[in-house]
Amino acid sequence: MRTTQTLDLNDARTIIDAGIAEAERIGNPMNIAVVDAGGCLLAFARMDGAWRGSVDIAIGKAWTARAFDVETKALEKLAQPGADFYGIHASNDGKVMIFAGGVPVKEGETVIGSVGVSGGTGKQDQGVAEAAAQAFARG
Repeated sequence: MRTTQTLDLNDARTIIDAGIAEAERIGNPMNIAVVDAGGCLLAFARMDGAWRGSVDIAIGKAWTARAFDVETKALEKLAQPGADFYGIHASNDGKVMIFAGGVPVKEGETVIGSVGVSGGTGKQDQGVAEAAAQAFARG
């Protein structure tokens, strides 16, 4: 039988707290989602004033980062017309997000979940997601 390493609720809280701290530091309210190793939503926070339209985007970014074990900003480049993954955003019932803000969370080299952030520019979303993931980083 295999065992799977995964984030738990306490881990998700640590990640979200770090994301909130970074979003407050840059002065931009964000939606922050954390999924476990299976891609299931563990925790979500919508900061006061964060765009309501970004709720599903943050969750989708977290899911995408785990589903493909890659930062969503990398998919953005690969999903352009003529690139290897053009059209990937239409797969999985349109759930795949192909812009910055989704980051896998790892323990060593093993992806054990991911974080997705939405509510700012791509650079802001990516920065908050990276700060959140790094707050948890082990190994």
